[in-house]
Amino acid sequence: MKITCLDKLWQEGRDFLGVRFPILCGAMTWISDSSLVKAVSDQGGFASLAAGNMPGEMLSAEIEKCLTQSDRPFGVNLVTIAPNFPEHKEAVLQSKAPIVIFAGNFPKRQDVEEMKEAGKRVLSFASTDSIAAQMVRFGVDALILEGSEAGGHIGHVSTMILLQQVLFHKPDVPIFVGGGIATGRMVANMLLMGAAGVQMGTRFVMSEECHAHPNLKARFVRARAREAMSTPAYDKRLPVVAVRALKNKSTEAFGELQLELMRKMNAGEVNRIEAQLEVENFWMGGLRKAVIDGDVDHGSCMAGQCVGLVDKIQPMREIFAELITDAEAELERVKARLG
Repeated sequence: MKITCLDKLWQEGRDFLGVRFPILCGAMTWISDSSLVKAVSDQGGFASLAAGNMPGEMLSAEIEKCLTQSDRPFGVNLVTIAPNFPEHKEAVLQSKAPIVIFAGNFPKRQDVEEMKEAGKRVLSFASTDSIAAQMVRFGVDALILEGSEAGGHIGHVSTMILLQQVLFHKPDVPIFVGGGIATGRMVANMLLMGAAGVQMGTRFVMSEECHAHPNLKARFVRARAREAMSTPAYDKRLPVVAVRALKNKSTEAFGELQLELMRKMNAGEVNRIEAQLEVENFWMGGLRKAVIDGDVDHGSCMAGQCVGLVDKIQPMREIFAELITDAEAELERVKARLG
């Protein structure tokens, strides 16, 4: 496979991640397990193991599986607002996992420092320019700039704006870009803008190797981009991280949950932290219902807006071949246009 143009553009990402192709598979709770990590790694990409809210000992076992099934680098994605985050952090610190990715919200400086002292390279998501600057001050080794088009927990700024606010004013760390990316042509253009690599999630759910329930994949095939909607927050006293998922009865139930939690907070029955934990437990359980049980009406079908760009299930090797071939062809087209 000829990738002459790509090799000139994504060397920074290849060197940082230690992989052939700096194409990251985003961590998706209940989906990104050790088997998906292997499937992505086998194709030369960079895979993320999703801690979600699994028990700490289970995460340790999944990390060991990743380490024994391949000698290729991978990342462990920790959701900082997950109830089991303290256990997850300890599991990673005690493991030989080479890279940790902080997600869901943003790590404390101490979290970053502890991981680096343990010999881990640290990536963190950034959903605004101020958060990107803060993470660099905290000492992260690289950023994942993720726009609101992405699925799952998201910020409120689009990829298009973040590119101009952050990527074009390149901090002194590699920047990987996610949110709304599903094609090789877009991969090429992100690299041209200065990205070290790209991250995708929804596209990899549609791989044959992904164990997500067939009902969820079938729903993705039918979905339009506009169906992947962001959840609203009703009251600043209950700050919730927005989630993008396909609109169904689960998204309606989340609105009702917020109203009920605010009623309980007003009555003094729960405090803000307890309410936020209930919110996270709702999403963890709802996601399992869709991904594992196949209930796409009542479960949480988290997906990015690029779900409107995927309409078939493919082997992982075919997905990577298509992405890379199309990216290289796009760069050749750009060269020809420039004369």
